[in-house]
Amino acid sequence: MSNKKSLSTNLAWLYVLIAGALEIVWASGFKYESVPMFAVIISLIISFDLIIKATSVLPVGTVYAVFAGIGTVGTVVVEAVASNGISFARVGIILFLLLCIVGLKVTSKGSEG
Repeated sequence: MSNKKSLSTNLAWLYVLIAGALEIVWASGFKYESVPMFAVIISLIISFDLIIKATSVLPVGTVYAVFAGIGTVGTVVVEAVASNGISFARVGIILFLLLCIVGLKVTSKGSEG
């Protein structure tokens, strides 16, 4: 792995954000037929490729938690929009999850050994 550090930390975090957004697409595509199957497959492949690249620079545990958190929040929002509603309890839990994701990102340093 001679190019392990060729990816900057900022670019790696951008990869995580894009991968998380793509996770919303493929996860929602499992439920909603309006999302074309090719979009589901392409977004799934690209999201995991970006995550693999990001973990070459960033801590894998933090990357996965942020990735999954973005996907979780995003799919809950998609579900709320599709069903025309969301409870206050869910909003509170989502805000807490976002706080935890930001906390993980802020406290991460380099790569886990």
